[in-house]
This record gives sequence, structure tokens and C-alpha cells, in this order.
Amino acid sequence: MSTIAILGATGYTGTELVRLLNDHPEAEVVFLGSETYAGSKLSDIHPQFREQEDLILNPIRVDEIPPTVDLVFCAMPHGQSAGTVPDLIEKGFRVIDLSADYRLKLPELYRQWYDLEHPAPSLLEEAVYGLPELKRGEISTGRLIANPGCYPTSIILALAPLIKGKLIKGGSLIVDSKSGVSGAGRAPKQPFHFPDCTENFKAYRVACHQHTPEIEQELGLLWGGDLKITFTPHLVPMIRGILSTIYLEPVSGKSEEELRALYSNYYGECPFVRILEASAWPETRFVRGSNYIDIALKMDHRTGRLIVISALDNLVKGAAGQAVQNMNIMLGLPEDTGLGRLPI
Repeated sequence: MSTIAILGATGYTGTELVRLLNDHPEAEVVFLGSETYAGSKLSDIHPQFREQEDLILNPIRVDEIPPTVDLVFCAMPHGQSAGTVPDLIEKGFRVIDLSADYRLKLPELYRQWYDLEHPAPSLLEEAVYGLPELKRGEISTGRLIANPGCYPTSIILALAPLIKGKLIKGGSLIVDSKSGVSGAGRAPKQPFHFPDCTENFKAYRVACHQHTPEIEQELGLLWGGDLKITFTPHLVPMIRGILSTIYLEPVSGKSEEELRALYSNYYGECPFVRILEASAWPETRFVRGSNYIDIALKMDHRTGRLIVISALDNLVKGAAGQAVQNMNIMLGLPEDTGLGRLPI
């Protein structure tokens, strides 16, 4: 039984980690960190954990984490993990960071997209981008895993077989994504206030969303060079879920059936990627609460474009579930251990 610490345990991704690990057969949560609620029981803050997870929340102090802990999840807001992770690494802990603080390889990108002077640039190159379907080997031996963002997961997995095979025109990628409100985190913010969100549908951070360099970085590695995307995120008045619709120009001449077979083969050993049959389309309700990502393809013969659609739960496959998947790989367990829940 491996022992686990979660820092930032009362946020949306932190509580989702607690929920997923509650009945994990090979992992036990022994330390929960929260600056806001230190001294309280987790179940006092989140009553769904009554009689299940009654650990006391501790201040986020690296020195207070038991040295016997096998792995630490950092589920703190962007910018806060950056300064905590180096201390965890120095203490010898293996770390999975769910923030964006170690996803990008170039510190200047943090200045440009996050207005952050990165405090530990030497760790950026070492950090493994934790997309299990693409980087199992690196994840298994890594000591610092940068858990991918929810939008990037929905986009990179939807495109990887095409990008890797150079089956599209490089300048043709248009990504239209829609997310539930929980993607903005638990801290109250005016644009995500209920009266501003409900009965409304809007684009935001058009052509300047902070996940853009993360997506381009990882797609560029698959492509073998620079690759740009046009990325427009939208806010949907629902709690969970991401639906990404991607438009591109194929160059291969392969039929829709051949491309679907290519995807099925590419993800044949990936338990959480489901390639849908013809005329079946991803919907967020069919992945809600699960670690699955559903992907579908459609060739528009009238325009010559290929349309790829994906759906996932932003708090599970887009965050905490993927983090547990990474944990399993790091601990030498089957990567689907504890993640077999069907969608709600």
C-alpha cells in the first residue's frame, strides 16, 4: 500500500483526487494540505466525505509531510505550486503537479502567458508532461510529472495519430472547445458567478488562452517542428465536461474508415481512449465522472476537411483521474487501477 499526500485538498481537483483515491486498492491518503481550512476536518468542508475521509487538514508545509509518503499530489492554483515543488523534490518526494507550473519547457513562456517569473526554471526541462497515452516510459521513471491541462488533453489526444503520421496540413488546425464552469477552479470569480453564466454561452480569452503554448508544445514534439493552432475556448453553463471540435485539412487521401482504424490501432493499448464508430458522436454526459475520453472522426467530402470531436470530464481525465493514472504508472501498477468507474 503506497502512502499519498495531497496539497490543495479542498479545491475541485483536490477533492476529486480524494474521491478517486478513497477506494483505490493500492494507495492510502495520509496527509491533506490546505492553507484556507487548516485545522478543520475535510468532511467539515466537503460533507460528501462524512465517515469516509475525516483526516484533519494541515497547513501546506513541506516539512510537515511524513517522510514515509511515497508520492505527493500538488493540486494548488497556478503559480503556487511553482515555489513548493522544488522543496518537495529536495526532500526526496515524487511529485505530480496538477497546475500549469511545470508543463512548459521554456521559462519565457511563463512570462508571456502567465505573467510569472518562474522560480525553478532548472526543473522545467526535467518535468515529464504526464499524458499517459503518449509518455508512459518517461512517466514511470520520473520524479516530477506535470499533469496536463483539461483543454490540452482533449485536443492532443484527439490529434496525436494524425500529427504523428503527418497526415494533415500543418497550418490548418482550428480548435473550438467548450468547457464547464468548474474548469475555472473553486475560488469565486465574477465571470463564473452563477447569474453571469447560466442561460448564457460565450467565448473567452480568444486567441490568447494560456493553454495555447502547452498544446502547441506537445503537438510540435509529435510533428517534429513548430505547429500553430487557432484555439477558441467557450464557457458552457454546466459544471463538468469539455467538448472539443477540431477542423483540419488532411493530406493522406485515407478514407474515414481507414483513419478510424488508424486511431483504434494507435490507442489499442490505452484503456481510457474510446474511438467511436461511424455516426456516433461524443457527448459530455457519456464521460461524466469517468476517466474516459471519447473521440470521433468525420470526413466532410463537400469541403475536403476532416472534423475530429472529443469529450472528457475536465475534473477526471482532464485533471484528477489523469493524475491517478500517472500515479499508477509511477508506482508500477496497471494504469487503470482504481479508475474503473463507469460514466454517470
